[in-house]
Amino acid sequence: MAFSHIDRAQILVEALPYIQKYHGKTVVIKYGGNAMISDDLRHAVMSDIVLLSLVGIHVVVVHGGGPEINEMLSKVNKQSKFVDGLRYTDEETMDIVQQVLCGRVNKNLVATLNRMGGKALGLCGLDGGLLQAVKKDARYGLVGEIKAVNPAPVQDVLDRGYIPVISTVAMGVDGETSYNINADTAAAKLAVALGAEKLILLTDVRGILRDPSDEDTLIHVVRMSEVPMLIKDGIIKGGMIPKLECCVEAVRSGVSRAHILDGRVPHSILIEILSDQGIGTMLL
Repeated sequence: MAFSHIDRAQILVEALPYIQKYHGKTVVIKYGGNAMISDDLRHAVMSDIVLLSLVGIHVVVVHGGGPEINEMLSKVNKQSKFVDGLRYTDEETMDIVQQVLCGRVNKNLVATLNRMGGKALGLCGLDGGLLQAVKKDARYGLVGEIKAVNPAPVQDVLDRGYIPVISTVAMGVDGETSYNINADTAAAKLAVALGAEKLILLTDVRGILRDPSDEDTLIHVVRMSEVPMLIKDGIIKGGMIPKLECCVEAVRSGVSRAHILDGRVPHSILIEILSDQGIGTMLL
């Protein structure tokens, strides 16, 4: 469908009040899933982030890298193992996680943002004691539970006009080790520490669906008080439960809004933040 000049102008006019509302505010985006794998989707996400930054919104990117970690593990003939949905992380796996997340994945994202006209700078949870953790449970190996966040390195980067791109490897405060941290959890904790306006989790589903087999049953707004009943009724289940728990913790701790967006939809971030319609599930 072709857009007229008036249609194009209307899109820009619709975005204006949202640009004004969020100018100077911080938005934390957890980037992962199919949006990292597909070249087209990756380009769309990166262009959204650059645009938001250029209109004065302070964007912080927290990224995963599961597929790249799996690829590297297979190259060294090491099988990926998951316990309760978390990657079991022994010392060899931790070395690979740190190399892949803090190295290749992080720097590739930084380079892409810079090539597209943004100003990005890569950080790891180890830098400046940004993420501090203890062992979550021996069953998971070197998987950490965040005990403290030092937002100063991220805030310094934002204050200098850069887009911080953060990999989720944490400093161990219970020993001389590093820990693998779930990226959703890290993004939520960082959003709270930064006093962010929004937390956005990019996923591979449309959001919370009343009927998982019918994408037209998307629930656009969920209030925190409704979450226990939605879990009890089986509407929120499986891998969506920990994502919602991250969102609930963030909102309860001062983040104004948390969103679960479908990263498979090009420019879903812009549609959610800068338009009237929204596209995913918002928790408030």
